[in-house]
Amino acid sequence: MKMTIDKLNEIKSKNNELVMVRKLVAEQGVEMAKHTAYRKQILVCGGTGCTSSGSHKVVDALEAEIAEKGLTDVLVVKTGCFGLCALGPVVIVYPEGAFYSQTTPEGAKRIIDEHIIQGKICTDLLYPETVKSETEVLPLNETRFYKKQMRIALKNCGVIDPENIEEYIALDGYQALHKVLTSMSQDEVIETMLASGLRGRGGAGFPTGKKWAFCKASKSDIKYVCCNADEGDPGAFMDRSILEGDPHSVIEAMAIAGYTIGANQGYIYVRAEYPIAVQRLKIAIAQANEYGLLGKNIFGTGFDFNLEIRLGAGAFVCGEETALMTSIEGKRGEPRPRPPFPAVKGLFGKPTVLNNVETYANVAQIILKGADWYSSIGTATSKGTKVFAVGGKITNVGLVEVPMGTTLREIIEEIGGGIPNGKKFKAAQTGGPSGGCIPSVHIDTPIDYESLQAIGSMMGSGGLIVMDEDTCMVDIAKFYLEFACDESCGKCSPCRIGTRRLLQLLEKITSGKGTMDDLDKIEELASHMRVSCLCALGQTASNPVVSTLKYFREEYIAHIVDKRCPAKKCKDLLRYRIVADKCKGCTLCARNCPVKAISGTVKEPHVIDTDKCIKCGLCMQNCKFNAIVKE
Repeated sequence: MKMTIDKLNEIKSKNNELVMVRKLVAEQGVEMAKHTAYRKQILVCGGTGCTSSGSHKVVDALEAEIAEKGLTDVLVVKTGCFGLCALGPVVIVYPEGAFYSQTTPEGAKRIIDEHIIQGKICTDLLYPETVKSETEVLPLNETRFYKKQMRIALKNCGVIDPENIEEYIALDGYQALHKVLTSMSQDEVIETMLASGLRGRGGAGFPTGKKWAFCKASKSDIKYVCCNADEGDPGAFMDRSILEGDPHSVIEAMAIAGYTIGANQGYIYVRAEYPIAVQRLKIAIAQANEYGLLGKNIFGTGFDFNLEIRLGAGAFVCGEETALMTSIEGKRGEPRPRPPFPAVKGLFGKPTVLNNVETYANVAQIILKGADWYSSIGTATSKGTKVFAVGGKITNVGLVEVPMGTTLREIIEEIGGGIPNGKKFKAAQTGGPSGGCIPSVHIDTPIDYESLQAIGSMMGSGGLIVMDEDTCMVDIAKFYLEFACDESCGKCSPCRIGTRRLLQLLEKITSGKGTMDDLDKIEELASHMRVSCLCALGQTASNPVVSTLKYFREEYIAHIVDKRCPAKKCKDLLRYRIVADKCKGCTLCARNCPVKAISGTVKEPHVIDTDKCIKCGLCMQNCKFNAIVKE
């Protein structure tokens, strides 16, 4: 198909009302629904989180019931992530906006029978916070989770069918590409990106406009545009969710970047462990080619742009730009020295722009709404919004997008719903294995690039792991060091040997064999690694250790001097004891002990032989009287 602006607008007009129903609330939705072909629309999250919870079975149940009842005016749509991952499978019925959580196939049948046919909302199946009355529901943007969010990168996730290009077009999709190709020069695009203040969302936060300007200025017959969709941080799923819910936003932005720097070929480097994202990218690229939005002579302007997918094998180091490009070239994914930077000599030795998924997801809206609009959001130096994958010890595990400058407290206590089970907030890890742990004393820190760096952490790609009072910070540091050791490519000795040596020191401390001198060794080694490692993986691998040592030094000292783990997590420092006053002598603990470390007679208090005890915890699990404690 040869795409023109008239055809694009025709597709937009045809689908706009159908899709807009999902963006409206209550009365507005009902009014708009009168003009669509469907009386009801049932949106089911088809992201990885809800799929793993069984949302595909919910879809099957809904479609089977609809077919059996002959409901031709009811549409079922599989969308991307809604954000509240802990509540999956998530189902939303429009035009009411009824938010059903943890939906089962049996619940799906009730939704059809009671809600769709009888017109009675199943309030007992709704997300409790959205229940206003037996007949009314609160719109999602009035719930605590959504109230302070501002969705730019995620604006279409959970709203459109990611496998239907026409639904993306219905919400201004590819309008930015048309505007750029027909009415903006390359320099004007760069000026817009610079004025917007958009910074790379993948790690260091380098200004996107500057990166594009440097690449445009490089003289070469061939240039490339690349997308980093590797996302290897533990607990991170921001980029994956965008690709699963709104793949065309990345495709459109990469085509805009290609025009701006003078490139006709792009590559999306995505890890193979993201099968849903990969499949939807393949569908989206095929559709964009079919509709003439990729390929030759786009919008009749003479601009050609092709896009291909390259699968990564899951190497964390391939999130580093030069290692990623080396992997695309078919070589072992290892970083190379910089300069020259990729804008001068990148993929296949040619000038290359590389941004991550979330960065690209902002581009089209900046072009359409203007640099002033985008730069009005956020802080003086950190513009726009940031997407976070919030996990760990928090009530609302999920995906959130907030304006830069939102405090950690707002994310954890308001959006995240606080720490479950009445526990206290202890720390938050941002920036993944390259970031640092933020203690409770800094919970009111604004989340932006400079503020996080000032307290020893970093933005990174956007993973945010919350920890409660039961977390051992020495053990957390060891966890991230284990990850860094496993993921080091081994090319440079400061990283290959340094991460291993740091891990050995932490293992020594958590096993009760550490000395105070080991803390000095950790700090000295971390200092050397920061300046001598080849790439950011090694340069920042010590950050979790250094930050925990800075803010939780007393825990390290307790492990070393007192030979105890205050959080009772480090196995080698634990001791199980039976409280005589509580023990009923039921013998259940003794019968389940695999090493026969528990002795005692029936109806008499038992005793644990600490020399024999392997600290497996089975005795504690089996005791019905809470007579066994960890010390």
